[in-house]
Amino acid sequence: MLDWLLPLLLTAMLVLLVLGAMRRISLWRAGQPCQVDVLAGLLSIPRRYLVDLHHIVERDKYMSNTHVATGGGFVLSLALILLVHLLGFESQILAGALLIATALMFIGALFVFRRRIQPPSRLSKGPWMRLPKSLLVFSATFFVITLPAAGVLPELFSTSGVGGWLLALVLLVGVGLGLGEMLLGMTWGGPMKHAFAGALHLAFHRRPERFGGGRSTGLKAVDLDSETLGVAKPTDFKWNQLLGFDACVQCGRCEAVCPAFAAGQPLNPKKLIQDMVVGLAGGTDAGYAGSPYPGREVGQARGGPTEVITEGLVDPDTLWSCTTCRACVEECPMMIEHVDAIVDMRRFLTLEKGSTPNKGAETLENLIATDNPNGFDPGSRMNWAADQNLKVMADVREVDVLFWVSDGAFDMRSQRILRAFVKLMKAANVDFAVLGDEERDSGDVARRLGDDATFQSLAKRNIAVLTQYKFKRIVTTDPHAFHCLKNEYRDFGGRYEVLHHTTFINDLVKEGKLSLEAYKGGTVTYHDPCYLGRYNGEYDSPRELLASLGIELAEMERSGFRSRCCGGGGGAPITDIPGERRIADMRMADAQETGAELVAVGCQQCTAMLEGVVEPRPEVKDIAEIVVEVLAAENNDSKVSGGAVVEPLAQEVH
Repeated sequence: MLDWLLPLLLTAMLVLLVLGAMRRISLWRAGQPCQVDVLAGLLSIPRRYLVDLHHIVERDKYMSNTHVATGGGFVLSLALILLVHLLGFESQILAGALLIATALMFIGALFVFRRRIQPPSRLSKGPWMRLPKSLLVFSATFFVITLPAAGVLPELFSTSGVGGWLLALVLLVGVGLGLGEMLLGMTWGGPMKHAFAGALHLAFHRRPERFGGGRSTGLKAVDLDSETLGVAKPTDFKWNQLLGFDACVQCGRCEAVCPAFAAGQPLNPKKLIQDMVVGLAGGTDAGYAGSPYPGREVGQARGGPTEVITEGLVDPDTLWSCTTCRACVEECPMMIEHVDAIVDMRRFLTLEKGSTPNKGAETLENLIATDNPNGFDPGSRMNWAADQNLKVMADVREVDVLFWVSDGAFDMRSQRILRAFVKLMKAANVDFAVLGDEERDSGDVARRLGDDATFQSLAKRNIAVLTQYKFKRIVTTDPHAFHCLKNEYRDFGGRYEVLHHTTFINDLVKEGKLSLEAYKGGTVTYHDPCYLGRYNGEYDSPRELLASLGIELAEMERSGFRSRCCGGGGGAPITDIPGERRIADMRMADAQETGAELVAVGCQQCTAMLEGVVEPRPEVKDIAEIVVEVLAAENNDSKVSGGAVVEPLAQEVH
């Protein structure tokens, strides 16, 4: 019976698999066009899966090893099953290899089963709880069925007696259950859906630059001539974005690192992606078995491919809770781009509906009217440096370093950081100048709030100014401006070498241009700014610089690529969506756990957020301020550069 029924069952399952795949692909293709190289993408799957994706997966060693055994065993088993049991290759070598593959898969499935006994809260339950059982049934059944082909216990399958027929029937039921979960589940829905969608997601990823060790973090520009600005409904997403949503494995690693979720704001990036899947297929979130948005109940969301997302599927407050810190993207083992999706939907709310919450509309109006988010007189941008006699690009036309001051020029606390950095550059005899009143806001806040029109206007005007002058590099103390100038101005013709001031100071120290004494303060910890670290991969220079001062950092548990956001990015302080606690308070608690007396920072926004935490707490200083304090005597005297004398930092001008 097995000789003819098993191939028939396999054939039927493969036909249904293909039909399901065509149906699933049609759902993705309802999205907007996005050009991809189909052949190159398909050929890239093995490397992207085994190297790029696995690099993220292996951060969880338990699941990494489990996935190698289970996933690798399944792929190998399926290929050999088709050869041995469908095409009828009579080879004990192939059959023996299939026994090894199914045994490997069985062992991996045992570890999956063990993890599901008491799963972490971040893991979705529901259908995922049956997956380890399905894996075990699939691997065990085909192991037993393959024993005769491998020359082991052939008498086991004699059908001359009732026992033989019963055994054959049991095995066929096991085959049906196993194949149903593993094959039909890949294209018709179920936990294994991620295997099919995930492979194609890797092939046709919207950001192919992320593979092969690359980095891609700049937001995609909006075509301002489009009929709809931003994403209103699921079919407004690019088709490969919809594909990416379908690849989600609901592991909850994004949920575990999301600062907004931890703060009790109504955002859970895993739930958001699953809501996007509901939207592309149509229906409700009643079948979702993971953590809800804080303060929201599961089962109330409803949507469809052509229905407006924010009118039933996702509450706008969920979108405005995001700090755009990219912690979710960094942790996602399927390399899904949560932040892109969130900003795309924000663009519709801002550009089409004009519904940016709280101070959002006022901030955008200020940017349009005054070129800065707080509405200060543009002519006062250089007041902070009234006593510095800084060189201005309009006068000198050409320098080695263009110092991009950013909007810290209007904030008294940030002015101390700017003045500290100026003092360091003068001490090192750096040939630098500023744009003065010609500099405008980089556009970062406008872009994160969804107003890409204002961002593009600011970017093009800044690029027009920069085109008039000659400089080797741009240096800034603002990671947000750093990111925009380095990564997002490229779409509009602005291609520059841009350095963050911590990198630049570190280079000056390495080159011997700054003489420093040892730091004599207490314990120091360092907070990684999101737009310097996760967005641009700069983790080492700030630490090397602090180490050169004799500082041995007391690292926070969440540091480096897993650093917790301060809560200041993505316009979050402007939209100000309430939660159970403040993100900045949580980050300062991380710092306090190290016993540090000082938190070293490399971002003006982070400084403001962390200093806003109620005392007692560690002191907060920018790295430039720390370095200034340890300048050796030969550097610490008043320096003259271009006729400018550096005065004490205590003199602030606002």
